Amino acid sequence: MPDALLAAFPLVLAAVLIASGVSKLRNPEDLQGWADLGVPRGLRREWLLRFHPAGEIVLGVALAVLGGILGLLAALAAVGLMSAYTWLVVRAVSRDEDTSCACFGVRKKVTRVTVVRNAWLTAIAVAAAFSIWTAPTLGGVLVAGWPVVPALALAAVTTALVMWPDDAPQFARDSGPMADAAQSPRSESADESDELDYIRTRTPAVSVTLADGTATDLRALTELRPVLLLLVSPTCGWCEPIVAQRQAWRELLPEVDVRLLLTDPPESSPWTETDEPQSLHDTGGRVAASLADFIPSPSAVLLGADGLLAGGPVVGDAIKSFIDDIYESLHGVRPPVPASGKA
Repeated sequence: MPDALLAAFPLVLAAVLIASGVSKLRNPEDLQGWADLGVPRGLRREWLLRFHPAGEIVLGVALAVLGGILGLLAALAAVGLMSAYTWLVVRAVSRDEDTSCACFGVRKKVTRVTVVRNAWLTAIAVAAAFSIWTAPTLGGVLVAGWPVVPALALAAVTTALVMWPDDAPQFARDSGPMADAAQSPRSESADESDELDYIRTRTPAVSVTLADGTATDLRALTELRPVLLLLVSPTCGWCEPIVAQRQAWRELLPEVDVRLLLTDPPESSPWTETDEPQSLHDTGGRVAASLADFIPSPSAVLLGADGLLAGGPVVGDAIKSFIDDIYESLHGVRPPVPASGKA
């Protein structure tokens, strides 16, 4: 194989890892997403989740600027990482379930194309390990000469596999405050002026645990009052402003119990609320699964006191408008805007 082509492999792999890490930093994943993908329980640690994007970026930089034995070690680490990714998506496809991954920041359904893409990246990592050790220890393939044509050819194939469109809709888990309520029972179109009818379904009788350890279920919680669930996660950066506004929303909607829904146990979550309305804890993630295929964080859903869903789920920035809609349905007017002009 020509030396120029061999030198292109580390550069392309470096670009893929850096792009992946930056995308994950912009759209943070949560531990539930790792659980859905099948990441072993022993690896589902918050510190590892937070380190993961930075680790990919550091590894990508190392592949670009290191050679010799240091470059070989970086390439072998990339082989292990890509092999692990491939193993996870192969298992996900073999389970024949609607599994998704946020491999490049945007959550997409895992398909056979995902398997082919990850197998291709693994092959590039192996090829990089064969070539990078001949490059200078400091400077790597960058100072050895930029293999423009081979690198562009490899980048074109890799980009096509990474960006290959899915027939299934993309999932919007933890996609940030600009995400639409894609998995909401109520779908809206910007081209339609008339609001579509909201199809009300039974509130799922899913077991949850209150902050004080009491076991209950969603339907029982709504027997006397409607409940507004805020589905949030401490590992989701977009969730923090939602949690910060919960008390203001409780004052705005005294007729509704505004409760945090967390997937961590009460004793280990920093957002556990033992005062009423207590936080709800669903360590198995069954509530979200019973409401839609995937519900990203942060999300909100309104459970009616009649045992039926009253609104949502809605995601991200749509939560504020959702709160205003609830207020308007109760009081006939939109809520007042704070003096600062900010919600």
